[in-house]
Amino acid sequence: MLVARIIGNTTSTVKHPTLAGWRLLVAQPTTADGRDDGDPIVVLDNLGCGRGDLAMITSDGASVRAMVGSKQCPARWAVIGILDR
Repeated sequence: MLVARIIGNTTSTVKHPTLAGWRLLVAQPTTADGRDDGDPIVVLDNLGCGRGDLAMITSDGASVRAMVGSKQCPARWAVIGILDR
């Protein structure tokens, strides 16, 4: 699990069928003191994160597939919580 700052939305004209209806966001992983840590990544969101929110994200592909409800889902990252400020 990582903490990441949501920096934007993505738009997709073509998605894998298992991702239909899912929001895709761009998240910037951060260090414990809030500095950027690596490159931004695309995450699935079903909690309603918005730009500037701090979110807990997971790279556990099995939990993402369970969340989506398909073993064929190609996504790896997903929001699992929104952090209070």
